Amino acid sequence: MTWRERLRAVRMDVTPLRGSRDFRLLFAAGTVFYLGGMMTYVAIPYQVYTLTGSNFAVGAIGLVELVPLVVFGLYGGALADHVDRRRLLIWTGVAQAAFTAVLAVNAFLDHPSVPLIFLVSALLASSSSLQRPSREALMPRTVRHDQIAAANALTSLGMQVGVLVGPAVGGLLVAYVGTGWCFVADIGGLVVASLLYVAMRPYPHREETTPPSLAGIGQGLRYAFSRRDLLGTYLVDIAAMLLALPVVLFPALAQEVFGRPQLLGLLYSAETVGALLATALSGWTSRVHHHGRAIVLAAAAYGACVAAAGVMPGLWLVAAFLMLSGAADMVSGVFRGTVWNQTIPEGMRGRLAGIEMLSYSLGPLGGQVRAGATADLWTVRGSIASGGLACVAGVGLTALALRDFWSYDARTDVHAVAERAARQRAGEGTEPAT
Repeated sequence: MTWRERLRAVRMDVTPLRGSRDFRLLFAAGTVFYLGGMMTYVAIPYQVYTLTGSNFAVGAIGLVELVPLVVFGLYGGALADHVDRRRLLIWTGVAQAAFTAVLAVNAFLDHPSVPLIFLVSALLASSSSLQRPSREALMPRTVRHDQIAAANALTSLGMQVGVLVGPAVGGLLVAYVGTGWCFVADIGGLVVASLLYVAMRPYPHREETTPPSLAGIGQGLRYAFSRRDLLGTYLVDIAAMLLALPVVLFPALAQEVFGRPQLLGLLYSAETVGALLATALSGWTSRVHHHGRAIVLAAAAYGACVAAAGVMPGLWLVAAFLMLSGAADMVSGVFRGTVWNQTIPEGMRGRLAGIEMLSYSLGPLGGQVRAGATADLWTVRGSIASGGLACVAGVGLTALALRDFWSYDARTDVHAVAERAARQRAGEGTEPAT
């Protein structure tokens, strides 16, 4: 095999972008959404700190967002299984634009209100949590069943571009024109994303639905925990984020351990760069069928790379292993999303997306607490290295305890086979005849 053939075998599969107009719209909307959202992500903490001078006040932003994240994440999932998901995307996008406009107006005042920033942050968390399950539940219906792994990689690429570029642009806006313009840029992105959702065709539910309720949310939770393959994806993600996430220690690592605070941005961007590189070379993922095994190996590699980063003697070596950890985490994420999107029935997809959002969001919050407490009790390096090793152990124990997860095969799994057949009967993943 020549080097060109090898490159062709691993380069990103862009078939979903070429073959589905609605996936292109959804991909563009998500990318624009993350670009603008990360500017607001930079602006709010900076504004709160400059107004209060308190690190606790900055940390409290996460506290006021926590309850809306849990409540509206679960409710948004149940809502996505009942209402028109495309319409919900549009109106929650409009709501976020309106809330961000309040932040913009407040930022341009001579004396911005700190309580208003906290209130609107909670409202933004609520509307974003309502939106995300619908966006994730709608994506599989825009592509063919066999293209879902490639579509997951492309969706991840859009998010990574936003996460990498958004904070950089937001930082420049804060430095040169003020925080208010970060919010203005985010409003523009939200408006564009909402218009892209408007341009998509309707996706009515395949079967009769029931209004969102506690009973419906409970049904989704029972379904998630009854399937050992799904349970494995959640536990592996939680193990990685809770035990190994090192981000909160980057300032101390750069300043106290290496004495080079000017390179702090290198640490923050290293994982995203690694994820981008892995995404660009993700063409091979569509040829893998044992997704549980791939998730376990990728998550264990993530933990091992984080552990290695904790003991590296130089900052550039630390960044190199963080880049490798970001690549491994991206691979794990692509296969987790593939299991979810190829096997979860249409009528449950919104509720399961809400549950996934909680595991994705709450794990990092707990991981920050764990990493900070361990660093205070021990050392920064010890916290990072021990967390990575604990992740490897936790992922290994999950694989041992959930053999159905380890042996999962997309070609023969009963849930994947059933969903594949249902999508074929519905003719989903192809553009409508004109």
